[in-house]
Amino acid sequence: MKRPASPLPQRHGLDAARIKLPAEGEWPTVRDHLVERLPRLDPARIDAMLREERIVGLDGPITPETPFTPNAFLWFHRDLPEEVPVPFDIGIVHRDENLLVVDKPHFLATIPRGRHVVETALVRLRRDLGLPELSPVHRLDRVTAGLLMFVTRRELRGAYQNLFRDRRVRKVYEAIAPYDPALELPRTVRSRIVKERGIVTAREVPGEPNAETAVELIEHREGLGRYRLLPATGRTHQLRVHLASLGIPILGDTFYPVLTETALDDFRRPLQLLAATLEFTDPLTGEPRRFDSRASLQAWTDYRAWTAGP
Repeated sequence: MKRPASPLPQRHGLDAARIKLPAEGEWPTVRDHLVERLPRLDPARIDAMLREERIVGLDGPITPETPFTPNAFLWFHRDLPEEVPVPFDIGIVHRDENLLVVDKPHFLATIPRGRHVVETALVRLRRDLGLPELSPVHRLDRVTAGLLMFVTRRELRGAYQNLFRDRRVRKVYEAIAPYDPALELPRTVRSRIVKERGIVTAREVPGEPNAETAVELIEHREGLGRYRLLPATGRTHQLRVHLASLGIPILGDTFYPVLTETALDDFRRPLQLLAATLEFTDPLTGEPRRFDSRASLQAWTDYRAWTAGP
């Protein structure tokens, strides 16, 4: 059965949360079920949302007395966390009827998650460009800058996501890291990287390699190198882990080789990693597509300004 459309409009570029009530249950009211189902919400908060008519069904607002109805759908907008505004703009690289390609700045998450909701690329772009169905087809780490691709309508998402899933997108990154004259480059790094749930960092372990990165030195000066990275796989933090394993950790990396705590409002010394190029054959038109970032890495163009921070 097709899921019904939400009766609530987006808020701040966010869809309303949807809940389907179970097929069986002995709750007298919808309110009783929600108190049991949403333990992270204080019952007093659920009562307030009901009084404010913020929880709705297909027939209108849910009240404290609305009886429990099996298989019914409910919608509501979650309370938003307090967020620190990210003081950097998103650059538009390309826009047509199907695709939006942007330069995501450092410190901006791709999609809502945890403490980052409104201050994310997806929510900002939906709101600012008036594209309510905008959806990302891949992701970048919050601290990584560069090219991020979206589709303008949800029905297009699968075709472009499959490009990334099937490794049919040529991705090129640039990074600024220490220069080691003893390190032989270019080279291909292969290792097994694992990321355990609940642990923020990934690690290399013995075993069959599942991560591969080609590393090239573009140029060097004053103890720094500008590197081109071509990942053949997409493991979590792969590029950061591989450069750290070579003894040239990316400038600004607070995870590798040593995890360092930083505040969410600390925008100094951003990670010097840039998603520079996306290249693929368009799955809808069959035409070759290539997008290049218009951004640059500040530690290379103005090292003193990078160390000083905004």
